Amino acid sequence: MELRQLRYFIKVAERLNVSEAAKDLCITQSTLSQQIRQLENELGVQLFDRTSRGVELTEIGIEMLPYAAKTVQDAEVCIDHISDIQNLKAGMLRVGVSYSFGSMLATVLAKFMKLYPGVKLDIHYKKTDHLMERLCNRQIDLALAFKPERVYPNLETKTLFKRKLSAIVNRYHPLANKKTVSLKDLVPFDMVLVTHGMQARDLFEVLLSKTDIKYHVRAVLNTVPAILQLVRDTQFVTVLSEETIRGDQSLVSIPIDVPGNVMEGCVHWLRGSYMKSSAKELVRLLTEHNSLHEMVNEI
Repeated sequence: MELRQLRYFIKVAERLNVSEAAKDLCITQSTLSQQIRQLENELGVQLFDRTSRGVELTEIGIEMLPYAAKTVQDAEVCIDHISDIQNLKAGMLRVGVSYSFGSMLATVLAKFMKLYPGVKLDIHYKKTDHLMERLCNRQIDLALAFKPERVYPNLETKTLFKRKLSAIVNRYHPLANKKTVSLKDLVPFDMVLVTHGMQARDLFEVLLSKTDIKYHVRAVLNTVPAILQLVRDTQFVTVLSEETIRGDQSLVSIPIDVPGNVMEGCVHWLRGSYMKSSAKELVRLLTEHNSLHEMVNEI
């Protein structure tokens, strides 16, 4: 059974005349009659009684008509909805985000939501390894996170920017006016760090493993906003990507000058899977946003 055949059936039922229905449909009478017979043969029933004056719906035809009309209507609604999704007028986009991307994402999402008010967003903040798992399990459409140490062969990755791990302090901290700091420069200060398993902490531990430096870590938290508030209110130092505080005038980011200090900010998606139009557009806006940011930094 095809939608075309159901449309033909509805038109004949409406006109009760095959010749007139064929004219309305812009097809030949023989083609229309053939399609109706094929539909009847497939269903194993007779939908019309043929008379010299035209056709009449049989009891089964009368019973089938509202279902056929609803089926065609639902199909048309579905087609319209698909078109809306393709044209970014509807749909749902699920995005996973690591904590360091919050500020950048908020800026881009504001633009995205203004451009596409019909697209709903479902945002999840997780550690990078959890985001990669969610992508692999098709629980999210995109992930924004620094490039993980582990290789995920079934994921595609696009680098948006490269940043250094930085010491983050408030504007009144003794280190605030420095252009860069060494790992030794941080020794005199109490530190508050993110938990192991978060990209910034893992890279920091890798850099430290090449030295004999020890720090006084006063607190370890798994929430970046709480850490940043502690840094604002105290003389604590934390170590995060400089991207984490983009746009925050109350804090200062000081790159740590040490070999191997680089973090690649990336957008990730499932390799070979269908990418929604909304996902493609968000990737475009993220790329555009970061390209502009890099240009401003170079001026």
